[in-house]
Amino acid sequence: MLSASRRRDLARALAGALLSGPWEREAMVERAGSVLAWPARWVVRAVDAVLDAYARPPADRPRELAAFLDATLAALPPLAPAPGPLGASPPGRPVPPVPGSLAAPPGPLGSPPPRPPAPGPPAAPPPPLAALPARAPRVVRHPPGELAMGRTPWPVPEIATPGALAERFELDPGQLAWLADVRGLERVVHAERLRHYRYLRLPRDHGPPRVIERPKARLKEIQRHILDEILVWIPVHDAAHGFVRGRSARTHATVHTGRKVVVRLDLEDFFAAVAAARVYGIFRTAGYPEPVAHLLTGLTTNVVPDAHSVAGEFRLARRLATPHLPQGAPTSPALANLAAFRLDRRLSGLAAAIGARYTRYADDLVLSAGHHLRPPLDLIGAIAREEGFTLNARKTRVMGRGRRQTVTGVVVNARPNVPRAEYDRLKAAIHQGARDERTLGRIAWVEALNPARGEAARGARGGVWPLGRLTGDLEDTPPTSSASACAGRDGSPARSSAPRAPSRSRAHRRPSPAPAA
Repeated sequence: MLSASRRRDLARALAGALLSGPWEREAMVERAGSVLAWPARWVVRAVDAVLDAYARPPADRPRELAAFLDATLAALPPLAPAPGPLGASPPGRPVPPVPGSLAAPPGPLGSPPPRPPAPGPPAAPPPPLAALPARAPRVVRHPPGELAMGRTPWPVPEIATPGALAERFELDPGQLAWLADVRGLERVVHAERLRHYRYLRLPRDHGPPRVIERPKARLKEIQRHILDEILVWIPVHDAAHGFVRGRSARTHATVHTGRKVVVRLDLEDFFAAVAAARVYGIFRTAGYPEPVAHLLTGLTTNVVPDAHSVAGEFRLARRLATPHLPQGAPTSPALANLAAFRLDRRLSGLAAAIGARYTRYADDLVLSAGHHLRPPLDLIGAIAREEGFTLNARKTRVMGRGRRQTVTGVVVNARPNVPRAEYDRLKAAIHQGARDERTLGRIAWVEALNPARGEAARGARGGVWPLGRLTGDLEDTPPTSSASACAGRDGSPARSSAPRAPSRSRAHRRPSPAPAA
């Protein structure tokens, strides 16, 4: 009887042999027997079981085939070597001839035939062939097998082998394996130069600090290549508005403008909740063979060392200690959107059933309705748990038309608008002479929501600020990046942006007399 570890090794060798040639019974039996030190009759049964399960070679699933062979071998009788031609005795175990049979040696010429044996108790049947003591099969070679892309509905680039993946990133196989870190050594290594990420903890007003995992330059370059060459071809759900080209926080908020009820929910630890198994499933669905998908998963997931984890937060610390999407990697937003595809599909169906609308911006879920709505929060929470996420109950808000309704920092009561408090803070910064890149980005965000307020902000402090690309012609006005979302909680009309005039009493106040000499 083989041990479990030796049986798995035998199954891997057989899987590689079966995948290294034509998918025909005779050729497969010959290749499977070539990996063993001596021939074995059970090989034929194993090959027949594989052909019954797989009409075509699973060239993109060698591990699945090895697992199937492992289960098949475990169900067979104890493995024994082939005895040679059918009916022959096993080597080293001659079977004595039965007197009177054809195999019995003849007596002298003319002698009478031997008497039959005296009757007695019936003899026990001979033991089955598989029960005879025999040497366990020994693997002498491990063929690599021929890998190929699986079926995919998207035009992703073809990467059939780990070697092709290493060539695409201009790495050798050893460097690729080190960067992928499929063994999770990032968690136990102590030297900073051997780690692939730098860590930063940002405090939050409510809840544990946010752990930012920033990949180092070489790994970040590879992740951007994965994002631009692979993930860009895989579509997300129509309800996803965050980190999607052509969509933004503004499009997310516009869907819920002028609604009677707006329900806002939040997903807890959005990136850390997406485990490596779900990322692996995304790359497998894209058609990549199992070894390639395994390496791509390692390149886009991470485990946080204990020294940089969050003490006292058991659930978050456990998620950070297992391979997950790192918050700070270029590929994490796109992969998180793809991992939430089933969540978006189910919540979109639920919203349609109750006459509501649903969208998601990263971890911010919003449902809205034009009629009185009692949101099924328990059902939404159950759906989120079934899809691997958890709702943050402290951030759930149900907002009626009689109060301010905000979605990702945008007031949506009547039309998308910038909150009043944020606009006041922007005006104060402009009057204090702020003309940096961040201020220009805030003005662009206000213009996207309310062009009148944006024009008033540009004309504040006695000058018109540059429009369009926001680069500016002044030497003290640096170029800006993309507009960032503003936070605030008001939606009242804009106040005048002109400087406040001095009060009448102060303007007509007489100056104090000069002191006497």
